[in-house]
Amino acid sequence: MALAAGAEYTTGCTHTWRTLPEKSRARLLKFTKMVKKIGQDDPRRVIHSFKFGLALVLISILEHLRPSFYGFGDNIIWAVLTVVLVLEFSVGATLGKGLNRMLATGLAGAMGVATHRIAALSGEKGKDVLTSTFIFVIGGTVTFMRFSPRLKARYDYGLIIFILTFCLVSLSDNTESELQEMAHERFLTIIIGSCIAITVCIGICPVWVGQDLHNQIAGNIEKLADFLEGFGGEYFNDNIGNTEAEGDKPFLRRYESVLSSKSSEETMVTPITLFWQDGNLVMAGSDFATHGSNT
Repeated sequence: MALAAGAEYTTGCTHTWRTLPEKSRARLLKFTKMVKKIGQDDPRRVIHSFKFGLALVLISILEHLRPSFYGFGDNIIWAVLTVVLVLEFSVGATLGKGLNRMLATGLAGAMGVATHRIAALSGEKGKDVLTSTFIFVIGGTVTFMRFSPRLKARYDYGLIIFILTFCLVSLSDNTESELQEMAHERFLTIIIGSCIAITVCIGICPVWVGQDLHNQIAGNIEKLADFLEGFGGEYFNDNIGNTEAEGDKPFLRRYESVLSSKSSEETMVTPITLFWQDGNLVMAGSDFATHGSNT
């Protein structure tokens, strides 16, 4: 029995090792097809990936070509983080995030330095108490402001950056002069990163979200029409005697794709995005009206 079990185990291991190259090749082929499909569905995704890599390369090139960049020290990493967080697929989203980040960083840095100076006037013991009080009041107030629908739609990302920057500056153990220098350098590096992200996004094959929003809404209306038409036929027994399974009736599930597209549509129609792409959206709206009148 033991010999038989050992022989079966050896045979199974041998079979696994023999089939491993075939499985690896099949998985690699599947992954290649998936990547190819993503690129074919929207070639702009490939261009956006190229733009993202180019923006990061520009940061590194500037760091090596400009000796003044070395004066920023470790704060140069904030330029890289800014590019990673700000550069979006569309121009409007990139502009919105970039301006939100620069404005929030500047205001939070100035307020953090001011509160740090006020807390220092109270002595060593009162400094910690006042710093904690400022963080509690300002952090809680800004967080409460995020519940406002108008502020959340326009400045939610900026409010988050404001809280983060204010806490980092307020809790710093550096002296006042060192703190001001750190806040100044960090603000400059964030401006550099935001400007590079915005320039690359607008300068190389810019993507305007208006036409995408128009196409998605038109496609969702068509899907909803197909669903209602098929559902009407099912409800009024137009297909009597049809034993087709529900899984073979894709029109009954088309409404799910309409519901799942809500988040992407909300991202496209945020006020900060619409503000920077108003002209394109007006043109898309006129095209949509023409499309609707023709159907």
